[in-house]
Formats: sequence, C-alpha cells, structure tokens
Amino acid sequence: MADKNIPPVPEEVQDQGNQINIELSEEVAEGIYSNLAMIAHSNSEFVIDFIRLMPGVPKAKVKSRIVITPEHAKRLLGALSDNIRRYEETFGGIKHTQEMPPYPFNFGGTMGEA
Repeated sequence: MADKNIPPVPEEVQDQGNQINIELSEEVAEGIYSNLAMIAHSNSEFVIDFIRLMPGVPKAKVKSRIVITPEHAKRLLGALSDNIRRYEETFGGIKHTQEMPPYPFNFGGTMGEA
C-alpha cells in the first residue's frame, strides 16, 4: 500500500540541463521496510545495508544493499538533511530518544502466543 504523503518519482528529472527518464516498476514502488541501516565505506564507495529486525527473532536480514560513490553519499546526506528539515517544518520535530536502541528489540510489548 503506497503512502499518500510520498510523491511519486517523476518520469523526467532535470539534471544540469539534461532530461533523464526514470522508470519505476510496480514491485520497486512498493518499497522495502527497514528499521536499521548499517553503513561501511572504502576509499571509492559507500555501502548502505538496509536491515529489518523483527521482535523475538535473533537473526536480522539485510533487505537491500545500496552501493554509491563518495560524491553521491554526500549528495544523499544533503538531500536527507533538506527533507528532514522540511518534514519537521510541516509535522514538528522528530523525537530522538536514544543514540542506539537496545538489541534485541522487544518493540515495547510482551511476546504473543498463537
């Protein structure tokens, strides 16, 4: 289910005067849920692993890995900063309770039984 507050990716994007056509498949448009990201880097690339932790499961799975250049990592940092600023102007500050949540997650509740 798509979030109504997230605009669709435009089909054409202006990049320094050049027009770029962007294709977004239905499968990719659904997105992947992640509640943890881990970042590593070398002199030539940044590797971002998006991970999903589930309650009561000791093993977490990497759901997606993105490899980008240092230049693109810096652009991503700027784009995230700008979007967070605009989000907080619209919806208020994002609550930041801890530097890192304790692991394993218990998601604030008791474990259910089936």
